[in-house]
Amino acid sequence: MPYLDEVPMPLVGKGEQNSVKIKLAMEEAAECHLFLIEEPENHLSFSNLSGLIKHISERRTDRQLLITTHSSFVLNKLGVESVLLFANGTTLSLNALKADTKDYFLKLPGYDTLRLILAKRAILVEGPSDELIVQKGFFATYGKLPLEKGVDVISVGSLAFKRFLDIALMLNLDVDVVTDNDGDIDALKKKYEGCEVGSIAVWYDEDESCPTLEPQLLKANGRELVNKILSKSYTTDEELLKYMQKNKTECALKFFETETAWDLPSYISDAL
Repeated sequence: MPYLDEVPMPLVGKGEQNSVKIKLAMEEAAECHLFLIEEPENHLSFSNLSGLIKHISERRTDRQLLITTHSSFVLNKLGVESVLLFANGTTLSLNALKADTKDYFLKLPGYDTLRLILAKRAILVEGPSDELIVQKGFFATYGKLPLEKGVDVISVGSLAFKRFLDIALMLNLDVDVVTDNDGDIDALKKKYEGCEVGSIAVWYDEDESCPTLEPQLLKANGRELVNKILSKSYTTDEELLKYMQKNKTECALKFFETETAWDLPSYISDAL
């Protein structure tokens, strides 16, 4: 019976077993020109998966490697440009992605690119606060959470928007970007120039005095209602806004959980 660190292999965790089998197979099949691996992420922690993917990448040499995966980490780390998609009798490749986009996802492999690729429709937002507000707004509008209707709300951060849109443009995906205007409409328009093609749309409010989500929520609902939702009693908009900006996610969670009716900022309702 084989052992791993003095533990019989049948008693080692499933993920470790799979990892050892893959490594041994790659060594034993050193003369093969083609190597196939099915879902290497199964039963592995994030750190152990990272180590396994590093090993696969280093030992593959010039062999052709085919991997099936449900993991965005695996997809990004081994090269998002190598992805082949099979759907409805057609095959699509991402090998025409721009070099800087490929490099971006390779260096920052935690992004959920696979969710974007497989979603019927995706809404990209800047962070967890925006995600909560969009989720609640969607439920208030349609009576179901987005995923129940095939819509994936993905928090990617504003710096990654253009990278995700590079993929969306190639695959003609239905994608909406919900973003802050950051107090500079001209810069925002320049940033997304040429991106709104086909089923891709970018949504923001043109009021530069309300550059982020929190002042937008306050503008849409007024101090009295926001105080009620947050269980606060601020007497000025400035004080309330300062609290909201200091406690972004906590405030967004209050808006998500409340049974009190409230209004979405117009750019979010337009996107929905």
